[in-house]
Amino acid sequence: MAVLQLQDVYLARQRIESLVRRTPMEHSPSLSRLMGVAVYLKLESMQITGSFKLRGASNAVAQLSPEQKASGVVTASTGNHGRALAHAASQQGVKAIVCLSNLVPGNKVQAIRDLGAEVRIVGQSQDDAQREAERIAKDEGATFLPPFDHPAIIAGQGTLGLEILGQQPDVAQVLVPLSGGGLFAGVALALKSANQAIQVHGISMARGAAMHASLAAGHPVDVEELPTLADSLGGGIGLDNRYTFDMARQLSDDMHLLSEASIANAIRHAYHQERLVLEGAAVVGIAALLDGLVEPRGPIVVVLSGRNVDTEQHARVIAGANA
Repeated sequence: MAVLQLQDVYLARQRIESLVRRTPMEHSPSLSRLMGVAVYLKLESMQITGSFKLRGASNAVAQLSPEQKASGVVTASTGNHGRALAHAASQQGVKAIVCLSNLVPGNKVQAIRDLGAEVRIVGQSQDDAQREAERIAKDEGATFLPPFDHPAIIAGQGTLGLEILGQQPDVAQVLVPLSGGGLFAGVALALKSANQAIQVHGISMARGAAMHASLAAGHPVDVEELPTLADSLGGGIGLDNRYTFDMARQLSDDMHLLSEASIANAIRHAYHQERLVLEGAAVVGIAALLDGLVEPRGPIVVVLSGRNVDTEQHARVIAGANA
């Protein structure tokens, strides 16, 4: 972790202050009653592009050299990072190419195109899309900005942790969606640097949780990417992972895996009790509370990471479906 310090997160906050939104934190009466302690929802779903990913993407693009900006950027994504990078690149006058697998929902594909990025769809997994993005970077000269395993991306996501500390200074536990680990690593770095006693929980789905499997194995491993309501948490962490695996291993207090039924139940809870439309990846913290996986020690902050859900899928889940 020596390559990334708290100072990097503070510098990222200065760099992106005018490029991202400071998102609200709201008290949840329903979850507070359930847990017996105060529960707060960090509404990163209200970020400009609908997810936390804009923080890291904006920080990474802002640090490119003039030559790199002229050559453009490329990435692989399950949707939200691609959308964020497309927006950040557009705001800073940079061409963007986004590689997606065939598993990415159509609403996320179209949103990226609408922001002016070139979309290339390849393969059946995040790993397939990443290999294509790396090829483009090598053959076409674009700068590859990965969705999570990059210091500038992690530092940008860490600004969310600084906001949590500013909005709820006495926070005891923070529940963070966990996939490749960029959000988790950045937020945990900010929180633990301020107060080691703050517990940070990584939450994921049971179907294809790459970071959880890698930590259990003691090294990065491949996992089969499966359809899931939490599609934004899909994909591997990279067998040559340089940053987020070690940071997750060092900074995590606990990790929880959730069934599709639990994620669907949390989507319904968010809609009916919190009046929020959220994607599956965003509600995993709520699901962990509803399933009784977290000890009731508060205040608890639940990071709601995004709202970019397919409307037809959301309607099916609200109507009672678990997939």
